Amino acid sequence: MPQEQGTRARQRDKTRQALLHEGRRLFAEVGYGAVSLAEIVTAAGVTKGALYHHFDSKTALFRAVLRNVQEEVGARVADAAGTRDDPWDQLVTGCQEFITATTAPDIQRIMLVDGPAVLGWTEWRAMDEASSARHLTEALAGLVADGVIAAQPVAPLAHLLSGAMNEAALWLAASTDPADLTDTRAALGRLLDALRVGPAGGSVSG
Repeated sequence: MPQEQGTRARQRDKTRQALLHEGRRLFAEVGYGAVSLAEIVTAAGVTKGALYHHFDSKTALFRAVLRNVQEEVGARVADAAGTRDDPWDQLVTGCQEFITATTAPDIQRIMLVDGPAVLGWTEWRAMDEASSARHLTEALAGLVADGVIAAQPVAPLAHLLSGAMNEAALWLAASTDPADLTDTRAALGRLLDALRVGPAGGSVSG
């Protein structure tokens, strides 16, 4: 029965979204290690059997939550960059938005603190590469090709810049001074400006 199949599919999707929503909330509030599967299924209003239909473990659920968080940050970066016409300004605006987006406590905890600890550095890096790092590499490659950034291998530059932004985000996560975000954005602007050797329209800083 097509209608019955459609109803079941909608229910499965609703269950999965409830698990992702409550998993994200609990992982963000108390951290991966302090959350039990029982708490997650109770909060989502489903059974453990329903959870295991979608995710074979708490780690698998966390991995899906992390992927959603990375996609969310990537979308925010892309949207911010898209407000600029010039490729250089797109890079700077996107990088600044990444720093700002990752100051959200839930994103910090899931993406930067628990992500590498739960999944291991290798898998976390692979997921990061598949999301924001890939777009950063593409943006840098275009600027090198246009002569805005000096000719050089793009991969090491992308990893250095990505690592610097991730480290800054982790530092901000432990900061108690609101001025640190402004100072970090300003420092990032100066760091990026140092890469530019050719004309690239306006400059975005702060």
